[in-house]
Amino acid sequence: MNQKEFTHYIDKNMTEKQFGRQVEELARLCGWAYYHTWNSQHSVAGFPDYVFMKPPRIIYAELKAEKGKLTRAQKNMLDMLNQCNQTTYIWRPSDWNDIEEVLRED
Repeated sequence: MNQKEFTHYIDKNMTEKQFGRQVEELARLCGWAYYHTWNSQHSVAGFPDYVFMKPPRIIYAELKAEKGKLTRAQKNMLDMLNQCNQTTYIWRPSDWNDIEEVLRED
């Protein structure tokens, strides 16, 4: 399987949960601590899936399956965090190269 076929496979078949595990592993390898709500049922609607911390940096990331859509609450929360000068991302499996670049930065 070549790189294009592999990327296509990931994009079409990876669930958000599977994708999250990959991002978590990369974050650990790159020295980031992270927070992820296990069950957001009783949490404030729209808060990002992950908070990554590597002083002095903090990143808020919403992970989506390739065709997943942001809810209005998620969009509003990310907008509010951006207005507070926080770094936010919406990451999908097809963004893997960008994710690696962000998490590997010192």
